[in-house]
Amino acid sequence: MQSPLDEVVRRQKAGRPQGITSVCSAHPLVIEAAVQQARETGSHVLVEATSNQVDQYGGYTGMRPADFRDLVYRIAAACGLPLDRVILGGDHLGPNRWQSFSPEEAMEQATDLVTAYAEAGFTKIHMDCSFPCAGDPVPLTDDIVAARAARLIRAVEDTVGPERAERIRYVIGTEVPTPGGAHETLGALLPTGHEAARTTLEKHRKAFAEHGVDGVWPRVMALVVQPAVEFDHLQVVDYRRELTEDLRKVLDDEPTMVYEAHSTDYQTAEALTALVEDHWAVLKVGPGLTFALREALFALAAIEDELVPAAERSRLPEVVEWRMLAEPAKWEGYYPGSADEQRLARRYSYSDRLRYYWPDPEIEAAQDRLLRNLSAVDIPLPLLSAHLPLQYARVRRGELAARPRDLAMDHVRDILRDYDRASDPNQKEYV
Repeated sequence: MQSPLDEVVRRQKAGRPQGITSVCSAHPLVIEAAVQQARETGSHVLVEATSNQVDQYGGYTGMRPADFRDLVYRIAAACGLPLDRVILGGDHLGPNRWQSFSPEEAMEQATDLVTAYAEAGFTKIHMDCSFPCAGDPVPLTDDIVAARAARLIRAVEDTVGPERAERIRYVIGTEVPTPGGAHETLGALLPTGHEAARTTLEKHRKAFAEHGVDGVWPRVMALVVQPAVEFDHLQVVDYRRELTEDLRKVLDDEPTMVYEAHSTDYQTAEALTALVEDHWAVLKVGPGLTFALREALFALAAIEDELVPAAERSRLPEVVEWRMLAEPAKWEGYYPGSADEQRLARRYSYSDRLRYYWPDPEIEAAQDRLLRNLSAVDIPLPLLSAHLPLQYARVRRGELAARPRDLAMDHVRDILRDYDRASDPNQKEYV
């Protein structure tokens, strides 16, 4: 059974630099922006939930895999995007959430996790078993990681049955960038060695055979390696293709496999294009999209301050700061430094720990109030120009309505436009 992802692989193997953007976010406005982008470009939308966002217990979003599926489908239907153009993915699925458990206990939890995703209809699954559990050797060996990935794939295949399994495409890899960006300040960063990548393939092929899932190998569509692309709180390590000449040849003998690039957030449009040309056909982006959403919503809050009486304002930035200080667990271990440095990081860091707080009921209420307040007034064009100049230009050209939701989502779509241009260089312009 064919998957829309197969066409990306086929074109890559035919020498055409084709890619696809993987939107790794659970924020409804980000998902809606991605859906609108796909609808207007005629493409598919690939939306992925990560193991800490969405799990069998609800994750930090409170959503189980079926809930996330329903959210994405509901947004797609409301925007007029046919559901056959929606691809659901699970990112970093494995024992990550249960590293304090024994390996067997963690793998039992991971098995329940991946089968919940598969049962909910997710058809792109990244098996990430690179996280050591209690008592594991550190770092984990390729053999252990590959065996655990094969075990989870076995569970998925047994759960959904052969017909539904034919729709699933897997992603493997042992050298996986830290989900959501590096926690520490980055120093020199080198790509995965080509021999290490070959070893990863060999170990996984062997483990698949040992677990009776060697027939799944043609459905492993991507390998995750480190192309030396990353970001931390204040800096971005940009792609340098001269460092990956040997690495990008490793998959020449794998007719159904391309590379998947994690942590591509904040890369330049030129770097994204080079990644796709060099066979990193899946470009994952998450914090970069919620970073852009925060920019847009805080810009709208600044506009609100000019137009709405003080007693009626949402005070969204202040509410966000207050809630982050009241519940610091999701940021304080990541942002070192003085009080002033931490304050700036909470709001502006590339790693965007703020994204974990959008589901907070008080922040959600402030966001809703902001959008309601600005929907009830006409935003003067000079004021829009001062805070969202690219959106102002589109409003002036008649391409965009000056409605607050539309303005916020269009700012997020500016990021997605760069990804779309990189993913299909033959497409000259995207709306």
